[in-house]
Amino acid sequence: MSTVLIRNVRMFDEHELTSRSILVREGVIETIFNEDDTTSMISMAERVMEGEGQILIPGMIDVHIHGADSFDMMDGTTRSVEAVSIACARTGCTSFLATSVSSSLEELLQMIASTAQVAGKEPGAQIAGIHMEGPYLHVKRKGMQNERYLRHPDLDEMTRILQHSHSLIRMVTLAPELPGGMEMVRFLKDRGIIVSLAHSDATYEQAQQAFRCGASHVTHCFNGMRPIHHRDPGLIVAALEEQHVSVQAIVDHVHLHPAIVRLLYREKGPDKMVLITDALQAMGMGDGTYLFGGHEVNVSNGTATLADGTLASSTVTMNEALAHTVRTGIPLEDAIIMATRTPADVLGWTRKGRIECGADADLVLMNENFEVLWTMIQGKLAYSRD
Repeated sequence: MSTVLIRNVRMFDEHELTSRSILVREGVIETIFNEDDTTSMISMAERVMEGEGQILIPGMIDVHIHGADSFDMMDGTTRSVEAVSIACARTGCTSFLATSVSSSLEELLQMIASTAQVAGKEPGAQIAGIHMEGPYLHVKRKGMQNERYLRHPDLDEMTRILQHSHSLIRMVTLAPELPGGMEMVRFLKDRGIIVSLAHSDATYEQAQQAFRCGASHVTHCFNGMRPIHHRDPGLIVAALEEQHVSVQAIVDHVHLHPAIVRLLYREKGPDKMVLITDALQAMGMGDGTYLFGGHEVNVSNGTATLADGTLASSTVTMNEALAHTVRTGIPLEDAIIMATRTPADVLGWTRKGRIECGADADLVLMNENFEVLWTMIQGKLAYSRD
């Protein structure tokens, strides 16, 4: 029986950072208690981990990541998926959705196959499933998505994809205004797949219809969609008005102005705002030139762009996104919720993204500079800075 005592950490309790200790048994949080009671618990543990007063948060969950450490999951190799898993753990992320870009059907199926081979045997963060970003996207709002592969929603094609998916498809981003879009929303919703809207030129009314049909999420909100106009509010305003709709935010000080981050927070609250990286393989690598989605991408000062200046994903990590969010003026407790519990709730997980008895021991110890000291996944260390 594996038992670990994590002592002398600070964690949020009743909206305050309080000194606590945690007993983990067989990968599950068994007891949370005051630091003063630690002495009596030491004899129950096989291992004692000293937190030294640092901040303990739930493992972060990234529902939108394409690559890291020079590896792109669209490479179609298990090595690339494994590399992203390791990189995620290093940055405080304990679960992630392996995310595709618009491609040929053959390339997508290969990406799905390689992800399925790694799932359950990850060297780092766990694979929560696959997020298909495309190919059913609007060319006018394509962003960095390769126009060559954009196409209208095709139920026969999606049926084939799901037949090869090993039940890994958890989220699909699409443009609902395309021919067949609303039918695709209903088709996916009926199969328990999260339908997210983006790379879309949907009007306010079309977005409302999509949300009524079953869409419940917005990918990288404000980016890759019709902007807000006072006589043409578009998808964004429709999403802000729908209480059940959650929204992703890339908080890297590039994709969203801090005032927009605060606006999303005020309108949706921490329970419906999800921090993501949308990272490409440049995450963790620094400036340079990369091949992503069939494009040459230049990364300069951490900003990834195509030759024409179009933003091409990000290089931010989850712990950096958390730090940037707090620096915009959002309370630390709420920023943590947006990186942990809220994405878990979007995925329908009740045992992850929270620190409570009976939850999985997916935990991250970080200092006040948001540097990750160690990452634990189901009671086992997946990364340690020492």
